[in-house]
This record gives sequence, structure tokens and C-alpha cells, in this order.
Amino acid sequence: MPKKPPRLSGDPFLKRESANYEHPIASREYLLNLIEKHLVPVSQEHIADSLKYDDEQQIEALRRRLNAMARDGQIFRNRRGGFLSFDHMDLEKGYVQTHPDGFGFLTPESGGKDIFLPERQMRKLMNGDKAAVKIAAHDPRRDRKEGALIAVLERAHQSVVGRFHRESGIEFIVPDDKRLTRDILVNRDVGHAASPGDIVLVRISEYPTQHTQPIGIVESVLGQDNAPGMEVTIALNAHAIPHLWNQEVLAEIETLSDSVTESDKKNREDLRQLAFVTIDGADARDFDDAVYCKPSASGYRLYVAIADVAHYVKIDSALDEEACMRGTSVYFPGEVVPMLPEILSNGLCSLNPELDRLCLVCSMEVDSQGVIKQYDFFEAVIHSHARLTYDDVAAAVFEAGKPTNPALTPVIRDLENLKLVYLALAKARKKRHAIEFETREVVFKYNHQRKIESIEPSQRNEAHKLIEECMIAANTSAARLLKKHKIPSLYRIHAGTNADKLRKLVEFLSGFGISLPVENPTPQDYANVIEQIRKMPEFAMIQTVILRSLLQASYSPDTKTGHFGLALKDYAHFTSPIRRYPDLLVHRGIKHWIKHRNPDSFHYDLARMTSLGESCSRFERRADDASRDAADWLKCEYLQKHIGQQFHGIVTSVTSFGLFVQLEDLLIDGLVHVTALKRDYYHFDPVRHQLVGEMTHRSYQLGDRLLVEVSRVDLEERKIDFDLVASLGGSDNKPKRSKKAKRVKAEKSRKSGARPGKRKKTSKYKSR
Repeated sequence: MPKKPPRLSGDPFLKRESANYEHPIASREYLLNLIEKHLVPVSQEHIADSLKYDDEQQIEALRRRLNAMARDGQIFRNRRGGFLSFDHMDLEKGYVQTHPDGFGFLTPESGGKDIFLPERQMRKLMNGDKAAVKIAAHDPRRDRKEGALIAVLERAHQSVVGRFHRESGIEFIVPDDKRLTRDILVNRDVGHAASPGDIVLVRISEYPTQHTQPIGIVESVLGQDNAPGMEVTIALNAHAIPHLWNQEVLAEIETLSDSVTESDKKNREDLRQLAFVTIDGADARDFDDAVYCKPSASGYRLYVAIADVAHYVKIDSALDEEACMRGTSVYFPGEVVPMLPEILSNGLCSLNPELDRLCLVCSMEVDSQGVIKQYDFFEAVIHSHARLTYDDVAAAVFEAGKPTNPALTPVIRDLENLKLVYLALAKARKKRHAIEFETREVVFKYNHQRKIESIEPSQRNEAHKLIEECMIAANTSAARLLKKHKIPSLYRIHAGTNADKLRKLVEFLSGFGISLPVENPTPQDYANVIEQIRKMPEFAMIQTVILRSLLQASYSPDTKTGHFGLALKDYAHFTSPIRRYPDLLVHRGIKHWIKHRNPDSFHYDLARMTSLGESCSRFERRADDASRDAADWLKCEYLQKHIGQQFHGIVTSVTSFGLFVQLEDLLIDGLVHVTALKRDYYHFDPVRHQLVGEMTHRSYQLGDRLLVEVSRVDLEERKIDFDLVASLGGSDNKPKRSKKAKRVKAEKSRKSGARPGKRKKTSKYKSR
């Protein structure tokens, strides 16, 4: 009797499965639909019978696919092995955030407020795990839901970086990531070369249970904490950032050359005669955008050319899968972990000067008021005429200085056109009331041993703003195109105000005589506040509080939210496909429109874009966390050399246990503990962000300028403690010697017969 074929005729994804597998089985989508039809858990055997599977190979493939779907959170498997759709269980899925005190929160994928998880529910979980919970209770006083863990869907950590310890014969790892609140016991049955104090990479072999700690195996010894570059090594491993290329990727890039082939230049607009230039930082290595502008009848014709990464990174290739898994390039002080291999990021896809490069070009007609009247996108080949830096352009174009870079001279007239279109775009930005935040950054300087030598403030000039406005214009045009033609894509969305923090912000601003609507404030309301505080001495501090009141921007196929901070209805990231995966997806959508002029047959649908938006947003936060961890490490390492020295700082946060103070220029944060505020007992006022003395009524609040002394630096904990020396005014951040250091110097001077210098009187001011 002939063998019955498997039941696949009703599977709409049969063609795809047949192309990918020699012996195809039902697709995930088909299986999910089949399971959803059952209101009770359905076993693997029942599913196999429904599909008429009786071959061992088919049954094994089905078992693996069902397990993978359960692992990925598409379906739920109960203790008896039955599978059930989440839609029938009234469960919430999301990612877990731990608190040092043992409890945690789950951020629901469906949106809404975080769900509280008490300590007993957190025992099986680690920070970043994906979990499914059911709502067990509701706390009306705090207006929050309490969850009960049903299943761990995905583990965030396969390996953990930490410091190796041995106490009373027990070996364990204290994770470097302080959000991992439980130590990891070391499996003594597997040998290792770690010594107490070493920083190691441990692979988790057993995850925590209700009654046991996680257990791991030491995979490698990374070194001591004073080794050069250790901050990056720790950050990469602690945040599980992919940083090695697999064999499939290496095989794909083996065939790539250093130059664009003639065949690749065909059927493209030839713009090599236009004087495109790149303008980047002095230490930039990849150049993914070039700009050119010329006058037109109605104003200006602005061209923004972006490296055509999608031409080289094909959908579903090994390169594409790796780029998707990385999500973004990760930038550390003096080092970058790229999203794409260097032959692409620094080579074929980098718009290096005097070389032909493939681009996707956004051409825009901009009027004298900065309004984009018309835009178009097309594939082109360009030839960058100069590699310029922000400082070069700022000096030559905005400060009327003599060009010091010879490359500026041939393109100086074109740069003047760019300046004019920038001023027009800036005018439109101001008219729509985009929020003008002023961010401050620092640059880390290393010595020849790659140890931190100094920390210097980074200056943002008009050339930075010029490029920023050109990129915003191109990003806006890309979003409008995709939205108009209904092509699924990822938009950069910013919903604006965090409702939970808005009321506190309004109360805080009222203390400075500044008003902000408590209901649905607009970008214009925020822009007005920024203008009011711009000349106030507390500007930086108030701006920080305002920033904390806003939600994080993210990636989503949502076409309605827009970008609150930029005051734009439509916004997408189009300009950096070398280092951001969402930009690559935007390029693919635009290229599909160029070739087909409709959304039909586009590879991505809305569901797929939603999933990619969530992962790209998550990977962006992962990269930011890793970069911040490395920077915090370097700041601690730097201040270890300055214990006992005094610096000027400003209070950036007030808590019940003390004042967080940021050192001016260095932008290093440390804590003045409440116990360091002598001769009084201090009460915390959360509304006014103050600590107020019970007897003296002396107060310390946000924005106060203090003279502090570095008293303690804990590199392992990334914690810095300051002692309060004085409250003061003025602005000078030169390190000052402590009293102890001065006494030592005076003693040395006395012994050497030198005349001690006359001690200057310093004025002291009462704190506000």
C-alpha cells in the first residue's frame, strides 16, 4: 500500500519550506494556527496524527520545531508536554529586569505598565530573561499588577563575566553585571586555571531554581582588572555582544574585492561629477554618508548619498543573519565592534575619497524656509571629492578662518551652499518647535600602554549641526516615502512624555517659576521650557531632569506615533546602514519601491517588522549599556589616581541616602553619602529634590555646586565616593590638593628650607 504524503497542501508556506528543507514539514505559522484551534493543550502525538505523520524523520523534525516554538515564546508547553496557544492562557510575555533587593519587573511585549515580580517569583529568573507570567494580584495603592511566573521562554545569559572567588573551599563567581544579583557556583568537577581575583568567563550549566543558585563552568580566564583593554573585554562578554565572525560570514566575504566592479555600476545614476564630500570626526573610519548642495530656482537642491549596503548584504544571507543578530555597531572609547566586517564597513561600503562607491541617494528640493518641497530616491554611483572633519568645516565656513586642510579649497563654494541649506533647515526646525537639548560628552585619551591618561570635554560645533540637519531631512523623506506607499518598515518613534514622571516634573519646574502643562504637553511646551532655562546656572541639571521625564525612542512599524523630540510626524533611520540594522531595512524597502513601485511581494510583512523592531530596540539598549559600562570603568580607573584631590561638581540627583555629584568637565558621577553631611540629621524632600537639615535647616538640592574630594573608588562595583568640602559658586574644575596633601607639601618645603607660599583665602557661600 503506498505511503500517504504528509498533510501539507493547506500550508500557505509550503513553497518556502520546500525550498529550505529536503524533507519539509509544516511551517511554524501552520502549526501555530493548528494549535490555536484547540482550546485545550494538544500533545505532539495528536499534532502528528492530524498531519498524518508516521515517519520517524517527520516526527523528529516536528518535535524539534515544536520545542523551538516553545523556546521562542510562540507557544506554551505545560508540564505534561501539551502545547497551547498563549492567546488562550491570558498570559503576558516580556523581558525581566531585576532589582538589587531581589524583586523584579516584567516589561510586557503587549505594552502597558511593568508587572511587579516579588522575590519568590524571581528565584528562577536572571536579568534579561524572557518569561511568561500570569497576573496574580493587583495593588490598587501603587496601581500596579503583580505577576506569577509560568515559564522561562528564553535565557538572556549563556555565559557571564565576573570575578573568581574561593572561600571555605567553595568556588564562585560574582557577576560583573550588578543586575545579576546571585553568585554563580563553580562546578568543581571541571578543572580550570582561575585564581582568586581573576576576571573569568563562566558558562552557565544549570540555571537557578526555586532553591538553588546557578552553576557554571569556567571557560576562560580574561585576566586581571588592570590589564589594558579589560573594560572592553568585560563589556563585550557581560552583555553577550557578538564580536567574532563565524565561518559562514567569512566564506561570503572571501569573494569581495576592495573596489566596485564595473558591472555593479550599471543601471545607476552617475553622479561622480558632483562634488560630494564626507564630514565626520577626526577619528572616524567608516563614512556612510556624503552630502552635496547647489542652488535651485526655488531654493536649494540637497543630495544626501548613503552607502548602498543592501547591494552587498543580501536578505537571509549569513552576513544578513549576523548583522541582524548584532543589530548595531558598538562604540567604546578608542574601539568599535562593527555590525559588518571591515571589508564592507571600512572598505566597499565606506565613502572614502577619490573612490567610486555605490549609493542610495535622497535628492530633495528645499525652499528658503527649510521646507522640503519635493524628494526622490534612486540608486547611484558617486565619487567623494574630499574627506573633511567637523573642525575643518566649522573653522573655514562658520568662523571665516583660513582653510588649513588643502582638501577644503576646491569644495569651499559647495560648502557655502551646504551652510545656506543648513540655515534654512534650522529655521524650519525652530518653527516646528523641535526640542533643542544640549548634550555634553567627553573623550578618553590613552597613553602608549592603552591606559587612561586624561578625560577631556568634547565640543559640538556648527558643522555637527549642519550634517545633523541634512540627515534629519533625508530620514524624514525616507519615512514619508515608505508610509505613502504602504511598504512595511521600521520607523524611529518617540512617544514623548512618560506619564508617570510628568507630574513630578511639573512640580519640580514650578519651584523655578517655570510652568509646563500637566496634561498632554506638546514639543512646543518642552521647547519653551528649554529656552527659559537656557541662561540659568542650573541649566544642565534641569535639562537632565527633563530628559528623564521622556520615554526612550525605539524602532517600530507604527506609522502614527512620529518623533516627539524632533516634532516630526514621520521619521525613519535611513542614513547609517553600515552601523544600524534598522537603516538597512529602510534601504531594502526603498529599493523595493524603486524597482516595483508597489508593496507587493516585499520580503517583510508587518508581523516580521514588529518582531525586528523589538529586537533592534533591545540590541540598541544592549550596545548603550555596554558602552556606558566601559566608560564607567575608565572613569573609575582614572579617579583611582586622584584620590585625595578636590574637584568642582554639580548635584545631579538627590536621594534619601545622599547626593549624586557630577564633576564638571570630566562628567564623572559619584556619591556624597548622607553620613558625610556633618553636624545634622538630613530629611529627604522628593518633590523639591532636596536634603534638608533637621536642626540647621541647611539644604542641598539639584543644581547646587559643591567642592568635593575623591575619597574612595571601587573599580569592581563601579562606585565612586566623594567627601563634601564646601558649597560654592563659580566654575573652575582644576584639581585641588586636599589638606593632607598640602600638609605633606608644606613639611617637605620646611625641611628643604623653602619659604611656604602665602595661603589664599577662599570665599564660601551658603548652599541654596
